This record gives sequence, C-alpha cells and structure tokens, in this order.
Amino acid sequence: MTRLHILSLSILLFWFISPASAQLPTRIPQFPQGGNRTGGQPTTTGGKGANAGGAILDDSTKMIYGPKTTRYFLESDVFNNRKTLFAIDTTLEGIHQANYVNRNNNLYVDLGYLGTALRPVYYQTPGIGSQTGLSAYGLYGYQTQTVRYFDTRSPYTNMDLVLGGLGQNIINFDFTQNVHARWNLGFNLQRMTSDDLFPARVATNTGTQRLTENWNFVVHTNYRSRNDKYTLLAHYNNINHRSVDKGELIEPSDTSTVANTNLERKPVLTGAKSHEVRNDLHLYQQYVLDTAFQIYNTIDFRAQSYRFTDTELASGFRSDLDRKTFYPRVYFDTLETRQTTLFRLLENQIGIKGQFSTRGSAFNYRAWLRNRYYGYTNKFNVGRFLPDSSFKSSRLETFVGGWLGYYFPDSLTRATAEVEYLVGRDFRLQGRLESRLLTAGYESVFASPTLIQTRYISNMYQWDHQDRLSSRFDLRGTQHAYGQLNVKLGKLALSPGLDYYLLTNYIYFDTAGVPQQLSSAFSILRTSLEFRFSAGKFTALGQAYYTLVSNGDVLRIPTLLGNLRLEYNFLLFKKLYVLAGFQFHYKSAYYADQYMPLTQQYHLQNETRLGDYIMAEPFANFRINRVRLFVKMANANQGLFNQFYYSAPYFRTANRAISFGVHWLLFD
Repeated sequence: MTRLHILSLSILLFWFISPASAQLPTRIPQFPQGGNRTGGQPTTTGGKGANAGGAILDDSTKMIYGPKTTRYFLESDVFNNRKTLFAIDTTLEGIHQANYVNRNNNLYVDLGYLGTALRPVYYQTPGIGSQTGLSAYGLYGYQTQTVRYFDTRSPYTNMDLVLGGLGQNIINFDFTQNVHARWNLGFNLQRMTSDDLFPARVATNTGTQRLTENWNFVVHTNYRSRNDKYTLLAHYNNINHRSVDKGELIEPSDTSTVANTNLERKPVLTGAKSHEVRNDLHLYQQYVLDTAFQIYNTIDFRAQSYRFTDTELASGFRSDLDRKTFYPRVYFDTLETRQTTLFRLLENQIGIKGQFSTRGSAFNYRAWLRNRYYGYTNKFNVGRFLPDSSFKSSRLETFVGGWLGYYFPDSLTRATAEVEYLVGRDFRLQGRLESRLLTAGYESVFASPTLIQTRYISNMYQWDHQDRLSSRFDLRGTQHAYGQLNVKLGKLALSPGLDYYLLTNYIYFDTAGVPQQLSSAFSILRTSLEFRFSAGKFTALGQAYYTLVSNGDVLRIPTLLGNLRLEYNFLLFKKLYVLAGFQFHYKSAYYADQYMPLTQQYHLQNETRLGDYIMAEPFANFRINRVRLFVKMANANQGLFNQFYYSAPYFRTANRAISFGVHWLLFD
C-alpha cells in the first residue's frame, strides 16, 4: 500500500470518529445532458479532457495511470450483451449537487433535512410481485443496478467529503483493485449525518443530538474466465439508517418574531425514533456456450427490518393544537409503542439469452423463470402484556418472462419488447422504441398491493384486507404511454416530452393514514421540456413539467415544477478551473402529502397548502489537478422578506447555509 493510500485511510478514520462524519451517496442523477461523478465518458468543462490535472509519471515522464486506465461497467451492460467500459468522470458540472433532492432534479421531496423520509413528486409505476411498501429510506443507499464493477490497472481510490451546513454532513470512500487481469475486488463505504436543530429536550454535554444517521457498506467483485466464457458479478450491500421522528414542527403563532431563527419551533413527537436495516447479497453469473446461446443465473437474498418506537406516546395526542391529533387513536397501550416489521426474500432467476446479426441488423433475446420466496412478520409491543400482537405470512411466487430486442443497421435505433407474468396474479408488458430523434414507449402493469397496504396491525392502526390466499384489494392497473423528442437547433438542444397514465384500482392512504382503494379510473397527463443552451463559456440548462390530474382528491401533484441552472466556466492562474453560477427550483402550490413515521407512508392531508416558491442557490465548482471542490449557498432566499418555504406539511426546508465539498481521486 502506497503512502498516499495510508494518508487517505488516516483522513477517512479521522472523519468517521469525529462528530461531523458523514457519507456521500453513490447515486448522482444527471441534470439534462449534464455530467456527474458516476456517469459515462467524461466531457471537458474548461479543462483538458479526462486526464486533466496530470497523472502518475514513470522515469521517462510518460503518463501511466489516470481516469482512462480505471474503467467500470454495470451489470445491465453485461446482461444485455453490450458491455461498455466507462471512464471515471472528472468534469465539474453537477458536483455541487450534494443534497439527495438536488441530485434527483427535485423530483423527490423530504422533510427539509438530509436523511429524512423521501417520496417521489410524481406517480411511479409499481413493480409486480409482493413488495413491502417501505421505501422512504431506500434511496439513501446503493442501488443494486447502479453498483459499479471495475477493471483497473492500478489501485483506485475515490474520496468525497461534503460539509453541508446546519450539521448536514456526508462522506464517501471507495477503493478497488484488480487481483489479476480478470478479477477485481473493491468496496464502497458511505456515512451521512444530520444534526437535530429542534430537539425535544436540551442536548446533553455528550454532544449534539442526531436527527438522522446513515451507514452504507458495499463489497463487490467481478471475475471472468480466461476464455471469457464465464462471468461472475457479486456484491453484498448493507444499509443502516436511524432517524429521530418529529411528526410535525409547531410554528410560533407570530412568525415575524422568529425571523430567520429556529428557536421557537417545537416537535409534536418527543420520544419517537425509527431504525431501518437492509442487507442484500446479490450474485449474477453467465456462461456463453455460443454468442446466440448463453445461460445466466441471478440469486438475491434480501433482508429488511423497520423498527419504530415512541416512548412518549401522549405527545402524539396533544389537544392544544388547532388541528387533529397526530395519531388517530390508541388500541391497547397508552404509554408507548414499539413496532417491528421484518421482511426476508430469497429469489432465484435462471434463463437463456443470446444475440445474432444479419445484414447489418442485430437481435437480442431473453427467456427466464424466476422464483421468489418471502417471509413477512409484523408485531408490536412484545412483552407488554398485550394480546398476541404479531402475524406472519409467506408466499412462493413464480414468474415467467421474455424479452426481445431489434437493433437497426444505423446502430442508433432499436426496438425492444418485454413481458413478465406472475403465475396466477400480476402481469407486466412493455414496448420501447429508441432513436437519435425519438424515444417512445408503452407499458401495461397489473400489480398486487404492497404488503403494508394489505395488512397491518399496530397500537394505533389496524387493517386487514387479506384473505387466506390473496388480497381483497384488486390488482392496481397502470397504462402508461410516453414519448420524447430530441431536437438540436444550433447551440440549443430541446427535448419535449409527454406522459399519459391511466390508473385503475388505485390504492392511496387517506387523511387518517389508512389505505383505501378507488374503484373508478382516473388519468394523469404530464408534459415536459428539457433544454440545454451553450454559447462559449456560458451554459443554461433545465427542466419544466406541467401536470394535470383528473382526480386531485386521491393524488396530489404540483401543476408546475421547474429547474433552471445558469453557469459560466473560466480558468484562473492557468491551473484553477472554475464553473460558477446559479440554480433555481420552482413548485406551484398544492396540498402535499403528510408523513406518518409509524407506517413509513406519506398520506393525504387537507389542512395546509404549500405555497409556490422559487428557491435560489449560487454555487462555484473548482478543479486543480485531480482535486475538485465546490462552495454553495443552499436555500439562499429562505427567510428573506419573512418568507419561509416548506418541503412537506409542517416541515420547512433548511435555512440558508454555506456548504462545502471536496472530491479527490487517486490512481496509484
């Protein structure tokens, strides 16, 4: 191990044992046409390409190791027989997007602070088969399909540190190295913390009370045989997320007396906490008998546990509020509640696939059989001398499916179709056409309700829509047609799009937080526009969405949502590359859903309408050699003119704060 790696590990250890220790997530979604720290071939932003910043030199001053000698690929590339090795991204664009909401182009919302429960702004097509429905914290971890597998000529280290202001801190450490030319090993370690600015009690002298705390660890490996017939990809993923749950933050009656401070905001829940742990062991292997005939196998073992405790239950039934109490009722224990939900899944998929070419065209095909066996346990207040408060369920599910792809001779156009059927129940059909000018498709999905929608027993909620063999809720239907054009007009790139959804048997959580199924159908129409304009060193890029929902009583979506970023790049002192600008976000007013931490679900509310607002954030990104840095003023206009912006009902977005980040790549 080199001195640089010893120094790197020392820095990492220091940050992990300090109060400001944190984690940088692996998912960094792209702004329209923009760069990111994980994606694609790097582009130049005021630099000299992928090797900008120098490289390791040998005695003859030749550059040996750098971004071009460390490559990665995704499992989907191998699975679809189009394995591509991507170079490490060294661009400046987008590195200031340290917050998870920003990284997802504001298409998710949280409770105002890093690590709090997330939900998508727009409707998402559900997956088929039994799902838990517990997904509020899933995005804070590595996702199976985005785990990167490497092929390196030297040890590769990636370090990220973000000090987000107001106690919101993130750190990420990645290391990988080839054991030999065909076998690579590596790991990713992430840490994220957010301080509680509104504690129910005064913090003790042991330090600041945490609002959220997250650990995520992934160890990954990939191997291929000498003749490239056999390929193995595997990883183990552990997510450990803790959160202090406020329920709501009570505002003072006269907000003008508080101005831009937080001193008088108090939580409704004073003893509530949640803890989620996920473990995922994933293995993919394939054997190539012939290009046209390959055998593959995927094995997953997943374990998820969600524990919610409230040791001061009376605070959730406060009577001094001018609105309904936070909890709807209590069935057994009036002092405390301790809820546990456990989910275990073993999934095995085996299939055949292949590709063949004729007259410049190419065909891909897949056919598979997938078996899933899950166990689900729900219990509360065990040992509190209550009636039997637990239930268990399990099921074996069998899926059959097929996929077909046709690649046109121009190599830029392809058409794909996929069908999958859960025997006796769910169904999914998808078709898609992709070309240089147009992307269009259609999907039809009939999916079971989630496990938490079907049955739930707790101290405050109880419902049961489960028959002996199936749910009394009908299958949720989604018909989705979409299209997007890609138009280039000189220096302006435009991508107008259209999405149309027809939903049947839609399941939602009502104002009391209880699942209900709508018998009638309704539709969603969303138009969108992505653009990018570049002229010299100036760039403007953004997104805009306009959405109409035919039944706003059960699904609330802002009519307008927009993102805009203006940036300018230049060079200082012949070595310091700078990308500076402003970014803006806008949502129109709507009755956003409220969060219930007991069930980890967002539900309808009619009490408070979130006002429309424009959030502005100035930023500056820098690069010198292999080190990239950024400075950003997050939520710069929060509190100005006594205006406060809310990400969820009763939860303001964080006050303006200076955030700082550094990203360091090592290739030896």
